[in-house]
Amino acid sequence: MSPSKRGTNMRNTTTKARDLRLTLRFIQLLTATLATAILIMAFAARAHAETIGCGPTRDGLMTKAEAGTGTLLLKTSTPGRYLPAPRVATDIAVDIAGPIARTKVTQRFENPSEGWVEGVYVFPLPESAAVDTLKMKIGERFIEGQVKERQEARQIYETAKANGQKASLVEEERPNVFTNSVANIGPHEAIVVQMEYQESLRFDQGRYSLRIPLVVAPRYSPAPTAALVRCAEAGVGIDLNDPVPDRDRLDAPVLRPEMGKVNPVTLTVTLKAGFPLGLIESTSHAITVKPNGKTDATITLKAGEVPADQDFTLSFAPAPGAEPSVALLKERTGDTDYLLALIVPPTEETRVKPKPREAIFVLDNSGSMGGESIRQAKAGLLAALDRLTPADRFNVIRFDDTLTVLFPAPVDATAEKIAFAKGYVSNIEANGGTEMLPALLAALTDTTPADETHIRQVIFLTDGSVGNEAQLFAAIGEKLGRSRLFTIGIGSAPNSYFMAGAARAGRGSYTYIGGVDQVSAKMAELFAKLERPVMTGLTAKLSDNAEIWPNPLPDLYAGEPVLITLKAPEANGTLTLSGVRGGTPWAAKLDLAKAEPGSGIAKLWARTKIAALEESRVQGADAVQVDKGVLETALAYHLTSRLTSLVAVDVTPSRPADAALSSGKVALNLPAGWDFDKVFGETMRPLERRADAYPTGLLTQLAAKTAPASAVKPADQDLVLPQGGTESMLLLIIGTLLLLISGTLFLRGRRSVS
Repeated sequence: MSPSKRGTNMRNTTTKARDLRLTLRFIQLLTATLATAILIMAFAARAHAETIGCGPTRDGLMTKAEAGTGTLLLKTSTPGRYLPAPRVATDIAVDIAGPIARTKVTQRFENPSEGWVEGVYVFPLPESAAVDTLKMKIGERFIEGQVKERQEARQIYETAKANGQKASLVEEERPNVFTNSVANIGPHEAIVVQMEYQESLRFDQGRYSLRIPLVVAPRYSPAPTAALVRCAEAGVGIDLNDPVPDRDRLDAPVLRPEMGKVNPVTLTVTLKAGFPLGLIESTSHAITVKPNGKTDATITLKAGEVPADQDFTLSFAPAPGAEPSVALLKERTGDTDYLLALIVPPTEETRVKPKPREAIFVLDNSGSMGGESIRQAKAGLLAALDRLTPADRFNVIRFDDTLTVLFPAPVDATAEKIAFAKGYVSNIEANGGTEMLPALLAALTDTTPADETHIRQVIFLTDGSVGNEAQLFAAIGEKLGRSRLFTIGIGSAPNSYFMAGAARAGRGSYTYIGGVDQVSAKMAELFAKLERPVMTGLTAKLSDNAEIWPNPLPDLYAGEPVLITLKAPEANGTLTLSGVRGGTPWAAKLDLAKAEPGSGIAKLWARTKIAALEESRVQGADAVQVDKGVLETALAYHLTSRLTSLVAVDVTPSRPADAALSSGKVALNLPAGWDFDKVFGETMRPLERRADAYPTGLLTQLAAKTAPASAVKPADQDLVLPQGGTESMLLLIIGTLLLLISGTLFLRGRRSVS
């Protein structure tokens, strides 16, 4: 062969090899891209399924084979699928002394089945609750719970469960969401679990208020995000980021409202205000008030018991002309003093003319806002638009799993623009998921950050039913700038942990609207705060060895008090609070010698410190140091936290070694006023109502502490729970196979090169 022909053949061979390598690389990249897309779809489908109730963690359904022996199964509309039937009845007793409330929550777990079961109940508590006591009652015996590191407590519980011992484990999922797991409840047996917590009352606009959450609303958890990354050795890979890594812990099966209500609650409040009482009222439930003199009263539910489907609210005020006599409380524990100071700034009008406002209104119209909630939110937003003046600027943002910004930039509040915005708001309907982060970032985007002519205020109307609170808090801390964030909690069971936390991070305030009839009054209160000067630069000073929380102190608005907890070896002298109000210096001094004796203040101080540490964590503080501070404080003061749990174990095994143990989450009610189909999807089969579903008297029997366990044994009943399906597992398999093919092609390409 001639040299020229050999050269041509070599060039052709080289070209073909190069083309082959390019083809392999193209196929590899295409395969990896397809795999990435499919995996993202799989994770999104899986997260969506869990959110709307399609996955096993949401609907609580199982086959008989999955349930094992001994579990009472309720029939559903899905052939061959059943619902395990643990039941819970709750009694709540609140003792209020001055500004402090001590609450005892008694949960009675009932097993109506023929076998041994574990009940898992996801339930809410106030986000500021200092949970410090757990008792488990078995027969006439009480077993005290102990605070342990979370993993240690879980191991103790799992070991006891496996050994057939009765055990209870209380874990904090969020500061306002807890899980109570109770193991080895025998056939037709009841186990009573009792928790206690302490909190300070909220004081605003001259009234004390208490809110007791009764139901955990379904949470929307954004899907994990996936990014394509290139590794030197392994080729192309996937990097997953889940904004809600514990999404399964927040899930519980939810019953359709048409099926009746479960989880009955009884409630009693013993009020010792310390001053002559004025009006006592609840905007959530009908109550009976029994006065016990001028300063004391007993409050009960008029209905006796109610289903756990909406938060209980209570407020009370001093009688006309009376002033609270307790503004400073002191408790000495060991060799340490603890103080609780409630200081109300002056409420007289300032002569400083308020600046015009740049108001950014954000409306959540996701599925969880369907029904009563969206009507409340729209009414609130329309009222807010009416309060704008020609000197103000504004914009409106609407979001579900999509986003609309009404104007490209904030516009002057002319009559024409306001009328246009009101027409737009009036036509908004609730639907879709709660993708809050894009809306929050859009609202905090400030195109004129140096503008000093307007005060920038973001007013956020939502129920806060999301699971990615930490991600949202971090975004607020990073993007806030000169804005101030005001949250308006909507509906019967808003996520107060998010609402209050977002307001603190946004240096604004939190307003709760529980019904359409409250919109006018609540929005008027909010705008009184928005339109009156804020108190800024607050500091508290006692001595160098005093530890004061919260730190730093928040900005304050008209009618809001300063609530301070303080720890010092000797709390003597004068506590000085200073700041700037309306552009002028303001100060208040408290003589600590005049402090009234109080109890439980050490627990409140510790809980306030833990909350402040957790907030600093999402704002970028060193996570290791934060965790160390949280753990040390929680263990020292015997409190539950993100890192600690309460566990109680009976030393005597009760379940026979050969008896199977089934587990099931307690079903929750849909919050009152919510639209089931808006939350879980309108494609689900409609309910065929049965007249005998949840027979009258079942809840009463279950709540009765003296009734024998065997008295409650309902017959099989048809339940309709969230239906649907997802090919997430199939997508995961396909995506994984494509990644394997991509890796094989990568290795083959390398061999070809060599």
